[in-house]
Parts: sequence; C-alpha cells; structure tokens
Amino acid sequence: MFAKKVPRRKASALAEGMKRVAIVAAGIVSPLGFGLTETLACLRSGRDCVTPVSTFDVSKTRCKTAAQVDDTRLLPRKSSGRRQQRLHRVSHMTIAALDELRQYSPDFVPEIAMVGTTSGGMSFGEQFYRKLNQKSHCAAVWIANYPPQKAIVDALERFGIDAPAQVIANACASGTNAIGHAWLGIRSGQYSRVLAGGYDALSELVFVGFDSLQAATPEKCRPFDAHRSGMVLGEGAALLALEEWESAERRGAEILGEIVGYGISTDNHHLTQPNPDGSGARTAMQAALTSSGREPEDIGYINAHGTATLFNDSSEGKAIGELFNGIPVSSTKSMMGHSLGAAGAIEAIVSLLALKYQFLPPNINFEKLDPELSLNIVANDAREGELKYALSNSFGFGGTNASIVLRAA
Repeated sequence: MFAKKVPRRKASALAEGMKRVAIVAAGIVSPLGFGLTETLACLRSGRDCVTPVSTFDVSKTRCKTAAQVDDTRLLPRKSSGRRQQRLHRVSHMTIAALDELRQYSPDFVPEIAMVGTTSGGMSFGEQFYRKLNQKSHCAAVWIANYPPQKAIVDALERFGIDAPAQVIANACASGTNAIGHAWLGIRSGQYSRVLAGGYDALSELVFVGFDSLQAATPEKCRPFDAHRSGMVLGEGAALLALEEWESAERRGAEILGEIVGYGISTDNHHLTQPNPDGSGARTAMQAALTSSGREPEDIGYINAHGTATLFNDSSEGKAIGELFNGIPVSSTKSMMGHSLGAAGAIEAIVSLLALKYQFLPPNINFEKLDPELSLNIVANDAREGELKYALSNSFGFGGTNASIVLRAA
C-alpha cells in the first residue's frame, strides 16, 4: 500500500554541548478559535471553518471563501481607547496570542522575539493607496500601522516587554523559519528564552493575487485528494515560549513539549511551483530528522504543508511517501485555510496539541487519495494515537522549505 523506503543518510547523534529547547507556553488565535482549548476542540471535531469572505468585495473573483477570525471577538470596544482601535487586525491577533501565552507562563520574559509574516498590515496600505489615488484624505494611522513588524512591536509594548524583534519574511515557510531560528539560538547557547511564532491577516491584494494565479479554489479545500482544486486562504497568529530546558526546570515552569529538530532547503525550481520530484521537501524533512537524531520511523504524525494545490501536494506527497512508511499524515489547512506567514506557527501548535493529547488531527473534505501518492491520510475524522514525535512542514513560493520536529513532554 505504501511506497518502499529509499536509501537515506543516517540521522546523527545530538551534537555534544547543545542545549535542549522546551516549549513552556503557547498562544493562538485562528479561524479554529481563540486559545488552545477552543483550537483543540475544533481539531478533534474536524470543524470546517471556511466561510464566505466578509472583509472585502469578492464579486469578481473565482474563489469567494476564506477562513476568517471573528472580528466581534477580536476587535476592542470603543471604551478601550483610541490607540487600541487604530491598531491593525493582525496586531490584535498577535496581542491576543501573547495574552494567552502569558497566562500559561507569566514569568516567561523573552530576550528576543522572532516572528514570521508575509503581509503584515497590508490592508491598511491598500486603504492608504486607494485614498491617495482618489486624492482623498489619507490617514497617517494607516501608514503607521502598516509595516510587517508593527504587530509584534504592539504586542510586546502592550505587555511591557522590552525585547528586540526579528521578522522573517520567507513566504509560507516564515513561521516555521522563525521557530527554527529561535531553536538554533537557544540550542547554541546564544539565548535562554525566545518568543517565536508568526502572524498574518487576510488582505484583498493577497487574496486576488492567489485567485489570479488560479491557485485558490471556488470549492472545498481537500488536500491530497484526487479531486483537489486549490487552496483557501486563512489568517491568524500563534506564539510559542521557547526556553532552554534546564532554565525552565530551575524556575519550575510546566513543559508542554520540546523542539528537537529543524531543517531547511531551497530547491530553486520555479517561482511558484516546487520541484515535481519532491527533492526540496525531502531535503528539508531529512535535515530536520538528522538534527534531531531521529529516524523516519520515530515520527508518529506529520502535519503536512498540504495546500490542496495540484503541484504542492504532489511534490510533498511524493517526498513523504519516499522518506516515511505509512506514517499518519494530515493537512489541517483543510479546516482553517492557509494563513501564509502564520501557518508554520499555527501548525506547530497543532502538532504540539496532537502530542500532548495523543490524537491525530483530521484532513477533512477528503474523498479519494491521489492515485500517484502513497500516504496514510487521517481522513475526515480525528483518531487517537500514541505519539512521541511529530513533524511539521512549511513550504513556500520560490522553493523555500522548512520542517521542524517536536517531541512530547
């Protein structure tokens, strides 16, 4: 039923002197809900959170749906003050995610924040340009809250955290890259505590861009299905508190899980399409395994990038089938869309929840596996599982590939 294994480089032992990296807290806002509890419930039930777009006009586009965060819960009331009301939606998502993280670990004070994003507050830039083109009043607040770093700066400022921030914009791999770079910084001893994650909000420019490429579907999002027809966009913010293991133990922090491996690659095949042979994805996954000291058979679950586009799923599916042998796979983008720069961070938390609660999140809207792929898809319904390690993939335009390996606490 499954593809035979191919020869691979043996995973090396963990390098001597390298630090372990614990996850001591996490916070998330996505179409699945606000916080870990709501997210877990939606994952277990396989809830489809894709709805008609309400943020802007989609009357002239093929795709008319997206997975959206509920603004009635997200945005502040008028009594909260003018400054809070002026912030972009993506700032409010990031603030909410950091608020939850701090509730789990109020003593966690990061030395640096590393986050991924692709568009930041782009919709404010769109508004500014439209008004400028119409020779109308252009609100300076739009430009002030437009830059990609503004969301994390707003979140840190909101909670009085005096830490520098690094922003990684590396297409759809951005969130996973941010977590991976944070892992490298702690593992090497450069940092003891890093806030890592990603954020992105829906914007008309990005939505229309994917629609113009015919990468977005007017139908259901069905990753790895024989009849898949494209992606659905999403949005959200997710943050993880990463800490050197011994530091976390000394202060008595609860350890939710561990980041144990990170791998990257660039295949340079095409601006928007991955290499059809899956070599880019396979290289990133193998590098993540090697850095973790694990073998493919140690992985109990793979959270695939799985956008439901024809070429992405084919390339990633081939790579997974060649490197692994029947390991359960799902793309949770089927439920919550593709949140671009935030996707890797959101899916890292999905993988963390799978490890913590020992279950396999479902790949919904699934009918029939692409006959060219040999994958064990967690089809439509969540399953119970016995998991010690999970792999999370993020692959973006330009062949930017990133994978991380997580371990249960």
